Amino acid sequence: MQQKRSLYNHEKWVQHRSSLRHIRHLLSSFSSRVILSLIPPVVAFTLFAVAIASYNSAVDVHWLPGFLPVLRASSLPYQLTAPALALLLVFRTEASYSRYEEGRKAWTKIIAGTDDFARMVISGVDDSSSEDDHFIKDVILRYVMAFPVALKCHVIYGSDIGEDLQTLLEGDDLAVVLNSKHQPRCIIDFLSQSIRLLNLDETERNILESKISCFLEGIAVCEQLMGIPIPLSYTRLTSRFLVLWHLTLPIILWDDCHWIVVPATFVSAASLFCIEEVGVLIEEPFPMLALDALCNLVHSNVKEAIANQKVIKARVTAKRKSHSCQHSPNGRPNS
Repeated sequence: MQQKRSLYNHEKWVQHRSSLRHIRHLLSSFSSRVILSLIPPVVAFTLFAVAIASYNSAVDVHWLPGFLPVLRASSLPYQLTAPALALLLVFRTEASYSRYEEGRKAWTKIIAGTDDFARMVISGVDDSSSEDDHFIKDVILRYVMAFPVALKCHVIYGSDIGEDLQTLLEGDDLAVVLNSKHQPRCIIDFLSQSIRLLNLDETERNILESKISCFLEGIAVCEQLMGIPIPLSYTRLTSRFLVLWHLTLPIILWDDCHWIVVPATFVSAASLFCIEEVGVLIEEPFPMLALDALCNLVHSNVKEAIANQKVIKARVTAKRKSHSCQHSPNGRPNS
């Protein structure tokens, strides 16, 4: 089930920095996606350690035939390969975080682009414009608000784009978008066609059309992150290394730890597989981002810009008239 993530505010940052976060994080361990995903491998390797310890103990007390050897080995190979495993995990996590950061930056540009596009459309259609232009402006602003929602549904598995867009688009437009193979690009096509219907000079129209390239670039980055993971050979190597490491760990530690190999294997598997699991989770960045909150932010910004347009314009006009009344044409104050 997709977790609804939210944007941080001042109160959440205070809570995030609180020293009580350690207790809060510990208490929420059993609902953690990372912890829950660790249960199968950690339990499997711990049970394997129990089996190795039971076998070696049975051989030591002669419960098994004497020709069976005790499973033990030198710890030197582990001492030599431990840095390699550490580097694998570090580079794996770092590569995943780079993808997360790239996705975050792409969505930052998309949100900034939608706000800028909406601002230009709102300011470009004023009270002197025709009724048709005002209608087209409202339609364009709906498409602007719908674009990040469509892109969010495009990159998040299991999203219901019809439900998310039904309050933003008219029924006929929504049907066209839903029937298209690529919904975000379909909304961009609606935007491009609608811009041509506005009564704008060529310069303003070209500026608006150039802003659409920001949306296309965002789509390209998101689809690249979705379609091209970290090289699979690297992911497989890390996974195989971890599995072989923990399959042989009880044998390596038997001479020094005996039955302590069981908790030692548990702690090692929980720690190392946890690091690897975090890298796997953030490799696909979009479920980790607060995309629903970002889409809602676009909606609120556009609606606020529409509401403030007339108020701000009236205030600026009033100040201009007041300034003109207080000063004569030659720059001297009127008496």
